[in-house]
Amino acid sequence: MEAHEVADLFDRAVQRLRRTVEDGDSDDGSVLLRQAADAGALAVRLALGRLADPDRVVRAAACDLLGVTSSQHEDVRVEATTALISLAATETDPEVHWSIARALGATCDPRALPTLVTLADSPDSDVRFQVAVAVPAVLDDPPAEAGEAVLIDLCADPDPKVREWATFSLGWASTADGDAVRRALWDRIHDADPEVRAEGIRGLARRRDVRALPLVRGLLAQDAVHTFTFQAAAYLADPSLLPLLDGFDPTADGVAEALLECDPVRRAERDELAWRLLLAVYLRRPDWQVTVGGERCDLGLYLDVTDGGGVAGHWFADGLLSRAGGDPDHATELAIEDLATHGTRHASQPPHSASG
Repeated sequence: MEAHEVADLFDRAVQRLRRTVEDGDSDDGSVLLRQAADAGALAVRLALGRLADPDRVVRAAACDLLGVTSSQHEDVRVEATTALISLAATETDPEVHWSIARALGATCDPRALPTLVTLADSPDSDVRFQVAVAVPAVLDDPPAEAGEAVLIDLCADPDPKVREWATFSLGWASTADGDAVRRALWDRIHDADPEVRAEGIRGLARRRDVRALPLVRGLLAQDAVHTFTFQAAAYLADPSLLPLLDGFDPTADGVAEALLECDPVRRAERDELAWRLLLAVYLRRPDWQVTVGGERCDLGLYLDVTDGGGVAGHWFADGLLSRAGGDPDHATELAIEDLATHGTRHASQPPHSASG
């Protein structure tokens, strides 16, 4: 794509964004910006040149372009983040603040966190909402204390949309934990908004907090049950939930997973298969360091191996075994092949997905 083509797409996107800002039109030019972002470095160069434009709509569109390009091209993220942080230090317009927050989330750059924390104090609820959306994408693992703190604050925001997304970001999209985190999630179970309450319960359950158990029982007994409730049941893994779960269609989203996790016999069989996988890998490669373990905020077990020479592998055990048709020996062969082919390997991810 030539520079003039990128510029044309950008200018047309600005026109559409202006109609959105001034007249509430639904087409904000995002499709055109995604096309422009295909140009990678050319798109970034154009966006950087427009960040100082006196027109706030142009500045907002330039931020949007940096964000979209960052989501498509990892190699531009450092430059984009640096420019967005610099602009945020002097920018005063809420429309541009919103675009800065969204773009910083797309960079997945931890350097963006202090800027997002500052933007969380915006009097504009739309900006605060976008901060709640963006923060999980720039958190390290474990999450930075400042990131936890800003999400905890936003969980109590006056705007229900902000509270809902902040509760999702804190409880489901991050692994933040501790007394303050759990207190913030617990406070949301009394929220006036049902979606916020559901996120609070699911977030507590993901941390295996037993206080969520009677809440999940109550929700499972209702006529209409949200997918979040089945996900919460899976994390609690309590056999007392089985009679309630048995009445649901096992093909419905989240039900089969909840049935597995709450059934101690099936869960033990699943875990035993993971240990058989560990043994099979050890017998095949006794020179490797092999471990099987789990995480509080994840379901199932992981297989980790290190060959002693700096090459490591990390697999979700169920995913690896599924690829192997449930055969630990075949799964071992796949792991050896993965490690030889890809070096450091992060494969076969668990079923948990950070999507609301």
